[in-house]
Amino acid sequence: MKCKGTNKDTYGLGCNTEQANRKLGLGIACRCYSNFLMNNPKGKERVKRSTLSATKPRRDLDKAGKEKKERQNLTTLIKGVINVCHKYIRERDKGKDCVACGTKWHSDFQASHYFKAELYSTLKFNEDNIHAGCVRCNIRLEGNLSEYSVNLPKRIGIKAFKELNELADLDHQIDFKWDREELIKIRNYYKNKSK
Repeated sequence: MKCKGTNKDTYGLGCNTEQANRKLGLGIACRCYSNFLMNNPKGKERVKRSTLSATKPRRDLDKAGKEKKERQNLTTLIKGVINVCHKYIRERDKGKDCVACGTKWHSDFQASHYFKAELYSTLKFNEDNIHAGCVRCNIRLEGNLSEYSVNLPKRIGIKAFKELNELADLDHQIDFKWDREELIKIRNYYKNKSK
């Protein structure tokens, strides 16, 4: 078949020589098709669309990779803030008895949350919500909340205990997500307090 444009974009183009392989009516071997793609505005537009189409999955993959990295970085940042916060709590409560059962202070005491950090995001780093507790109460008895609820008001005061409960009620009414800047502020706050 002759090299003669058959598409609306290539109509009137071509060298009219016999060609075995054609695309849009233009011969591939005679380079009419490649000249159309490189020199004609409509050909350039086709190349651009094809390039974007071919790279779209890669761009989507790159975007997904960046988003995953952001999430991982946020998760890593949260873990870092937790470590700094808990270290501060253990230092702050050094020498104090277990907030739940009253066991004498020991070096393996942990930072025990009254309202679980996994369920109450806004209280995850609240100092009134976290106190040193023994491993038995914090891990084996899952916080030993029955005793914790009796002893916590004695430690922080009735007013602070009521405010903590009000904050817990509010926590379930909002859709809360930590952002990077806030976490960095909290991390720096606890680093400075630990000094």
